[in-house]
Amino acid sequence: MSVRLDPAYRASALCTLGEDEIDVLVIGGGVVGAGAALDAASRGLSVTLVEARDWAAGTSSRSSKLIHGGLRYLEQRDFALVREALKERGLLLHRLAPHLVRPVPFLFPLRHRVWERAYVGAGVALYDTMGGARALPAHRHLSRRAALDLAPSLDPEALTGAIRYYDAQVDDARHTMMLARTAAQHGATVLNRTKVVGLLRDGVRVVGARVRDVESGAEYAVRARRVISATGVWTDEMHELTGLPSPFQVRMSKGVHLLVPRDRIQLETGLITTTEKSVLFVIPWGEHWIIGTTDTEWTLDRDHPAASKSDVDYLLARVNAVLRKPLTADDIDGVYAGLRPLLSGESDDTARLSREHAVAEPAPGLFVIAGGKYTTYRVMAADVVDAAARGLGRAVAPSVTEHLPILGAVGYHELRDDRESVAQRHGLSVSTVERLLGRYGSAITDLFGLIEREPRLAEPIPGAEGYLKVEAVYAVTHEGALHLDDVLTRRTRISIEAPDRGLAAAAEVAHLVAPHLGWGSGALRREVACYRERVHAERSAQDAVNDDDANAARLTAPDVVAAT
Repeated sequence: MSVRLDPAYRASALCTLGEDEIDVLVIGGGVVGAGAALDAASRGLSVTLVEARDWAAGTSSRSSKLIHGGLRYLEQRDFALVREALKERGLLLHRLAPHLVRPVPFLFPLRHRVWERAYVGAGVALYDTMGGARALPAHRHLSRRAALDLAPSLDPEALTGAIRYYDAQVDDARHTMMLARTAAQHGATVLNRTKVVGLLRDGVRVVGARVRDVESGAEYAVRARRVISATGVWTDEMHELTGLPSPFQVRMSKGVHLLVPRDRIQLETGLITTTEKSVLFVIPWGEHWIIGTTDTEWTLDRDHPAASKSDVDYLLARVNAVLRKPLTADDIDGVYAGLRPLLSGESDDTARLSREHAVAEPAPGLFVIAGGKYTTYRVMAADVVDAAARGLGRAVAPSVTEHLPILGAVGYHELRDDRESVAQRHGLSVSTVERLLGRYGSAITDLFGLIEREPRLAEPIPGAEGYLKVEAVYAVTHEGALHLDDVLTRRTRISIEAPDRGLAAAAEVAHLVAPHLGWGSGALRREVACYRERVHAERSAQDAVNDDDANAARLTAPDVVAAT
């Protein structure tokens, strides 16, 4: 039985919050913060993880969903970063999260004869062998005809041939949430919707933080021997709480992605090509393709970065440059925008800033980590915990997360091998069991238990038939979701996959989770209304030509907690 992050867990954790001094307080529930909580807890330290909104609500739910070394960084000769990332890719694929991370073939079209094939081929050959990358099949050179056989939708005039290679992808929001649950299984206290509003000081030393429960408004003084800030694009705000000069600055780069149905583009692989500003990906995602990404500086609201019409038009123009039949705005089912936290450097171009990370101690007892990329979260987490562990006054074991499977990994392969009989036993289709295994791993048995007690939960969600009702319920009984938006946007991806952005499913999902969250009819109506306002605001932002107007349109929708 896996750990349950349900309302009872949260209430119990809040009752004891601040009673005893802990070893480590981690601020920030993105992938690095969740990874740091797991790293510290698995070393035997007492840990509390707090997140102001929801697990992965910021950058860690809005990435390109790739676990990769980064061909772009190889071209920039950042060999150490690529090698490190490829090693992590292998660990995630085969040991840490085989249920959440899976291989994806990509086609790299070549535009020029001879020299480009030699240049790109040499780079991809290096990519195949660095950092244990042989965990995936080796690349292959393809003629134009062979490439078009795999990618009939490509314009023959857009390529002279291609190279096929492998990388991997992940549902970033689910992976981050699973990290938080795994940390809880190892003894950490993990709390979303808990915001740090100040730091506790003993002279110049930071000895904890004041934490506010966003749901109730109650405040707690949490004393900790070490405080770790893993707040990504909010790093500068954390520095302001110290009142000290910042050891580094973080610049925000906006990345926008589109989702279009799979039948709009005929490809048997993913696609990667370069543009004048960034890398263009076309990535398989269930019944959709993810098309991204942009890479532009963002200086506006951190909580709700907005995609504008200019962003959407840019991506459509770049992907249409290589397609036989162009896509239009009518083909788009979903749009999302995220912010990358980049360490500020001398370059004015965010696309050129390094993805390497840095750890600093701006005040005694406070450790800040920033930069990096999603794929290397585990290394970043280990580095900041290593720094925090020094001087604790007792021996602290080295990191063990390289060998520590994430919740759902143990037993996943056995269940997948036996998926036909699993499906037969539980009255589900094999394809449904395969999909659930790719989202829950061996924790799928929790869902089967819920269905046995309430068989109607095996039914599809009306308006979002790719998901079962049990998945919405499980999101609040086990996965820490507290609001409708948490369920539709991060526990599932209904908000970006459904053509109506989840509006048809919203009321049904709200009714499913209401009994488990203690909502009365008024709270239920507010949750649905807030979700509808959010969708309307995002659509209005996507009609705006520039970032300022898109930001203003997005901010017209209130946050659900403020509305309740």
